[in-house]
Amino acid sequence: MSESGPKFRREPAEQRKEALILSTLSLIAEKGVRGATVRAIASRADVTQGLIRHHFSSKEDLITAAYEHHMSHMTDLTAAPGAASHHSCKSRLAAFVTNGLKPPVVDPRSVSLWAGFLNKIREDPRMQAIHEQTYHDFRDRLEALIADALTEAEIDTPSSQLRGLAIACNAVIDGLWMEGGALPGAFETGELPEIGLRSVGAIIGLDLEETENRS
Repeated sequence: MSESGPKFRREPAEQRKEALILSTLSLIAEKGVRGATVRAIASRADVTQGLIRHHFSSKEDLITAAYEHHMSHMTDLTAAPGAASHHSCKSRLAAFVTNGLKPPVVDPRSVSLWAGFLNKIREDPRMQAIHEQTYHDFRDRLEALIADALTEAEIDTPSSQLRGLAIACNAVIDGLWMEGGALPGAFETGELPEIGLRSVGAIIGLDLEETENRS
């Protein structure tokens, strides 16, 4: 006797939750937060609405989890490839900048997700808290890389100045990321990373383009 309709899948709980989060992100990228209804998410994930309620107490909890997952994933994609300990500190910083300004980080879907979440961030204190947390995580990683690169170059920089340098460099990376995702056909291959390296290097006083060309 066959059954029709979505089924409760016997998968690990974390795997089921991630599948729901990814389905939610897919819908938000296409239709915005309002289009990501519980019914639509269940249909996209091929599960029952009851399974969503089993893992998340409300749609808002699922939306919040999806936003945190997306932002943390973007930071991890940017940071991981440059983490090799055998690289110089300057080359690790250059890798961080470069990876943040090329696919898969620079992607139209990512910008669509960011735009879809924007109003929700302004309205929901929990979303604001996650936005602040993920922003600080990215900026703190960037600040640590800048500090290490300047120390390696024997440039003494006060901690208060490092914070300002990280904020400025983060703003450059964010702006280029947004432009690259919103207008993917407007830039040549490798153009955004080159501009990012040149701009971040000018802000902190190091030649990052030369470092990246040698890596």
